[in-house]
Amino acid sequence: MACAVLQPAAAKDGQTILNAKCMMCHTPEGNDALSRISHQRKTPEGWLMSIARMQIMYGLKIEDDDRQTLVKFLSDKQGLAPSETEGLRYAFERRLNTVEQFDEPINQTCARCHSGARTALQRRTLKEWEHLIDFHLGRWPSLEYQAMSRDRDWYGLAHNEVAPLLAERYPLDAKAWSDWQQSKPEAETLVGKWSFAGHMPSKGEVAGTMQVTGGEGDQFKLIVDGEYADGTPFKGQGSAVLYSGYEWRGSVDIGGVAMRQVFAASKGELQGRMFETEHDERGLDFVAAQQGVARVLAVQPGYLKAGSEAQVTIIGSALEGKPLFGPGIQVLEVVAQTSERVTVKVRASADAMAGTQAVSVGAIKGGSLAVYRDISEVRVVPALSIARVGDNGGSTPKVQGRFDAEAWSKDASGQPYRIGIFPATWSVEPFDERAAEDEDVKYAGIMQMDGVFLPGDAGPNPARKMSTNNAGNLKVIAQVDDGGASHKGEGQLIVTVQRWNNPPLP
Repeated sequence: MACAVLQPAAAKDGQTILNAKCMMCHTPEGNDALSRISHQRKTPEGWLMSIARMQIMYGLKIEDDDRQTLVKFLSDKQGLAPSETEGLRYAFERRLNTVEQFDEPINQTCARCHSGARTALQRRTLKEWEHLIDFHLGRWPSLEYQAMSRDRDWYGLAHNEVAPLLAERYPLDAKAWSDWQQSKPEAETLVGKWSFAGHMPSKGEVAGTMQVTGGEGDQFKLIVDGEYADGTPFKGQGSAVLYSGYEWRGSVDIGGVAMRQVFAASKGELQGRMFETEHDERGLDFVAAQQGVARVLAVQPGYLKAGSEAQVTIIGSALEGKPLFGPGIQVLEVVAQTSERVTVKVRASADAMAGTQAVSVGAIKGGSLAVYRDISEVRVVPALSIARVGDNGGSTPKVQGRFDAEAWSKDASGQPYRIGIFPATWSVEPFDERAAEDEDVKYAGIMQMDGVFLPGDAGPNPARKMSTNNAGNLKVIAQVDDGGASHKGEGQLIVTVQRWNNPPLP
C-alpha cells in the first residue's frame, strides 16, 4: 500500500474514476462534488489510506493504476499547502523515533492510538470532524473505555469540544491552500541536474548529483550519481511523481536496494528523507539544489578543532568564487573546485573562536563549520529509539535501531553548540533493575560497532523467564575519543514486538 503512492499514475481522468468508483456510496452534490470526499483535504499518504480503507472495510474494487490516478487527482485538488505540513513532515518521512508535542485535548483524544500528525495532516469541515469521531466509535466501540470514559462524558466532550477545536485549527477552507493553488509552479521547472548532500546514521555523509528528466504529467525519471565519504557508491535510477505542486515522491534503486524519496520541492530546492522501502529505519536526511540555483548545502565534515588542519568539502550548486570559513580559519589549498563541490585544506588557529562559523563561496552563503577546542558533551541520537524483533520464519522483518554520537561544546559565552557527528565505540547495558533481572542485554539483540542494533528473533523464547519474547529495555552507550580524552553519551532503546499495522501515516 505504501509503495502505490510512488509509482507513475495511469493516464486516465481522475474525476471519471472518482465518479465510477465512489458514487455508489457517496452522494453527488453538484459541480463534481461528492458527499464526505469533497469536504476533506489530505496528503497523498492520507488519500492513499482512505482508498485502502474503502477496499478493506467496504469492498471497493479498484485497479492499482486507477488507485494511483485517484490519489494524484485528489492530492492535487484537495491537498495541503506547504505551510500546512510544516512541523509535521516527520510522519510521512518515516521519522518514527520522533517524540510528538501535542496539547490537550488533542493528545488525549487523537494521539493515544496513533500519531497526532495523522490528525493534523488533514483538513475537514466541522461536520466532517464530527463524522470522524463517530466513525472511530462505530469501528472501535471500546475506544470510549480506553479513553477513560468511566470518569467523564467522552463522547460529549469529543463532539462538543474536540470537534470544534479541530475544525478551527484544521479547517477545510484556508487561504494557505487557495493561495498555493494559484501560485504553485509547473512540474517542468524541476527538470534538470540537482546537487545533493545527506547524512545516514551509522554510515555517514553522502553527496552527489541527481539528473531529473520528464515532467509531463508531473512524472519524472531519475539518475542518481553519488558516493559516501568513505568512497562507497550511491548510484541508481528510478522515477518520481509530484503531488499538490510540491510533494515529491520517488522510487529509486540504489545499488540493488529499493529506496523511497519523500521530499518537499520549493524554489529550486528539494528537502526531506530518503529511506529503504523495506526498512524505513535505514534512511538519510536529504537536501538538494537545482543547477543554476546558488546554494551552499553542506560542509563535510562540518567541524574542525582549533589548532588543527583538515580537508573539508563544500557541497552546493552554482558555486563560484573564493571559499571563506570565517575568522581564525585559513584556506591552505583549494584541492578541487566545480560548480557542485569545493574541496579545500584548511587550518584553524590555536586561538580561533569556539563556535559555529558561517561558510561561503564567493557571495554564496548557507553553510557552517563548527570550531571547537574540546567536547563538553556527547549525545546519543536519537535519545529514545524503538527497535522491533522479527524474522524467525515470520513475514515481518526486524526493525533495527540506528544511532549517531553527536558531540557538543560551549562557546565563549557558555552557550552550548553542536559540533557534529563523531566516530564512537558502541555498547548496551540494562536500562534499569528490571532489565538487568530479565537479562535484556543477553536476549534483546546485538549492538554492532557502527551504531546499528540488530534485534533478536520474533516469537516466544523458551530460554527466557516465562518463555517471553526477545523484548528489552536497554541503555545505549556511545564512547567518543577526542585526542585521548574520552567522552560518554547515553540514550535509551526499547526493543519491542512487531508492528503489524504499518500504514503510510503512523
